[in-house]
Amino acid sequence: MTLLLKDNLTRLQVQRYWELLHVLVSRNLKVRYRGSFLGVYWSLLNPLIMTGLYTAIFGATFASYYGNSILNYVLAAFTGLIVINFFSSSTSQALSSVVGNGALLNKIRLPVSIFPVSMVTANVFQFAVGAFPLLAIITLIYSKSLVNVLALLLPFLSLVLVCTGIGFLVSALYVFFRDLPYFYELVVFVCWISSPVFYPAAIVPKQVKPFLGLNPLSPIIESIRQITLSGNFPDFSLIWGAILSGIIILVLGWVCFQMLRNQFMDLL
Repeated sequence: MTLLLKDNLTRLQVQRYWELLHVLVSRNLKVRYRGSFLGVYWSLLNPLIMTGLYTAIFGATFASYYGNSILNYVLAAFTGLIVINFFSSSTSQALSSVVGNGALLNKIRLPVSIFPVSMVTANVFQFAVGAFPLLAIITLIYSKSLVNVLALLLPFLSLVLVCTGIGFLVSALYVFFRDLPYFYELVVFVCWISSPVFYPAAIVPKQVKPFLGLNPLSPIIESIRQITLSGNFPDFSLIWGAILSGIIILVLGWVCFQMLRNQFMDLL
């Protein structure tokens, strides 16, 4: 009987969490794109413009690393940009999510973790209707395999895990340190410049590679490029490495969030 009651309580809590998540994600997207002509497709415009800019500057120089093909460089730069843009937007929005909803938390009892999760989920929806279909078409053309298209979901899952873990961490820290956004801009820049976004990983000196290996976005970008552009079967060693790092970051972020959560209400 006790186990049955616990199961029912858990089911109700999960259902309530899911309903709250749906409401918050819908609200977030409506507020963000109210009156917008392109709506969620604005999120696709930035990587496309930046891809064109990188190609104009670096395309001829780095094309030799991509089979002497400017087109391959364009696609490689695009895959790197959609990863770094997703990371930047989802974690930056998650950072202020708890503090931004402080007034609501003081009035209604809600699971605090729902706010950073809702920000990441809103960006997942953006990606799913914006960049992912284009990436899937490119993958299908290059690999001619539905297995590769489906395999794209695995490194993207790792990206979501990383962003959720970082989102938990920074949203908790922002409650205590209100100048964190200025520092976090620098963190995002370091992640961008240390990821093989506009340059191939092959040009990185051996002495520097161990340090760049600490960047969890690098294996995600390399995995997506391998699946999309190589035309070969997905390299699961890359995929599992990316997922493992995502799980570790998620667990660390969640633990830090839970440790600090009890002190939130005194500061909101």
